[in-house]
Amino acid sequence: VTRLEVRTGSSVPGSLALGAVDDPDLTRAVAADIGRRLVARGVTLNWAPSADVNSNPDNPVIGSRSFGADPELVARHTVAYVEGLQSAGVAACVKHFPGHGDTDVDSHLAMPRIGVDRDTLTARELLPFRAAIAAGTRSVMSAHILVPALDPELPGTLSPAVLTDLLRAPVAEGGLGFDGVVVTDGMEMDA
Repeated sequence: VTRLEVRTGSSVPGSLALGAVDDPDLTRAVAADIGRRLVARGVTLNWAPSADVNSNPDNPVIGSRSFGADPELVARHTVAYVEGLQSAGVAACVKHFPGHGDTDVDSHLAMPRIGVDRDTLTARELLPFRAAIAAGTRSVMSAHILVPALDPELPGTLSPAVLTDLLRAPVAEGGLGFDGVVVTDGMEMDA
């Protein structure tokens, strides 16, 4: 995925390739290079990286934007990407909170539902976000997904249970303690 080299394709490896190589120093260097290119164009916020654990092979939307299917690997590379990007002066935005990897529905077209229990959510989906927050990510993007273990009625983007009680609540109260900027995208999406 690239916006700077849309005509020719990206000259740097994408997230899935970086995860396959599993060299966090390389991921950090790639993100720093992207950050330098963005700063040169006056951009100071990048809606990346994807912190989604691509645990569902039928996922039609995350795919190569994820570092992989292993939560520890995704956490390692999400942190490296955040550090590299922000070392260049560009704010990172980890997405799609609370995790868009275990779905077989494209949120651009319909409402995905992540039907895992709270323990699975904590161990798998939330691990990379927790690591990115600890690494100092400046921003988190919410997901247009329904996670009944957190809120059976409202999608993450609109849910106080997801954005306030989980993302913003202090760690001592079971939250992630994030106090940075929360954004979303594509409110016209059918989800």
